[in-house]
Amino acid sequence: MENQQSNQEDYLVKALCLDGKVRIYATRTTKLVDECQRRHDTWATATAAFGRTLSVGAMMGAMLKGNEKVTLQVRGGGPIGKIIVDTNSKGEVRGNVDNPHVDFPLNAKGKLDVGRAVGTTGDIYVTKDLGLKEPYHGSSHMVNGEIGEDFTLYFAVSEQTPSAVAVGVMVNPDHTVKASGGYIIQLLPGVDNDFISQLEERLANIMPVSNMVDQGYTPEQMIEAVFPNEKIQWLDRLPIVFSCHCSEEKIKDTLASLGEEQIQSILDEEGQAEVVCHFCNEKYQLDRQDLEEIIEEIKR
Repeated sequence: MENQQSNQEDYLVKALCLDGKVRIYATRTTKLVDECQRRHDTWATATAAFGRTLSVGAMMGAMLKGNEKVTLQVRGGGPIGKIIVDTNSKGEVRGNVDNPHVDFPLNAKGKLDVGRAVGTTGDIYVTKDLGLKEPYHGSSHMVNGEIGEDFTLYFAVSEQTPSAVAVGVMVNPDHTVKASGGYIIQLLPGVDNDFISQLEERLANIMPVSNMVDQGYTPEQMIEAVFPNEKIQWLDRLPIVFSCHCSEEKIKDTLASLGEEQIQSILDEEGQAEVVCHFCNEKYQLDRQDLEEIIEEIKR
């Protein structure tokens, strides 16, 4: 297949096979990860770690309904620090990393050393806003910091759903993103052991996700590559886009929460304020009049 990445849009597909006993999500996220790389100036290894988490987030968002949202936190204890990805059921994804300037030589397998960047001593935290009084909180320990296997464990431990999570990112020499995507396979009750054994063998020998995306595989073709002999029931297709919800109004509300005294101090010392959204790196400049208006608003 030819590589036509540059003009292909990101999207996700949901599917079932084995008479509904296997649930599958697959996505291409090249543009999303490239946009996040550009906004956060991530270096190659950090881009791979961040991008893999963005792909998992996009797929976990697709597991939701309506206005539900999910936030992933990867805290592996490595030099990249914390990775946060925020997503929803509409395919809108954003995120950030504590330390974007992390890069290492390739690991023993000739791959970007994501495990070293992320670390292996921490945990994954998942918070779902399902529109209930209290959000759902789940967590699990890291496996190897490579993200895919870490979230495979998360689904088994925290959501009691046997799953296989595969995610990958290919980075160009100029730090732009060449290919990114992933798939999640979830086994529902009733799958027999023979099928599981065959699936495990298939996954052990299949082409890495980033290579599939780089070679032009669509999300549908990724699923067909994993299940070449199964009848696939296609359920849904969802565009995946970078989307941040910040605005000048929200920035002003955040500043107002600091209190009158703090804002007056900024006004006296600086005469203005610059606030940067940590999800999209947009800069908001607030002048003297803006700050005075916030103070007046607090006094009311």
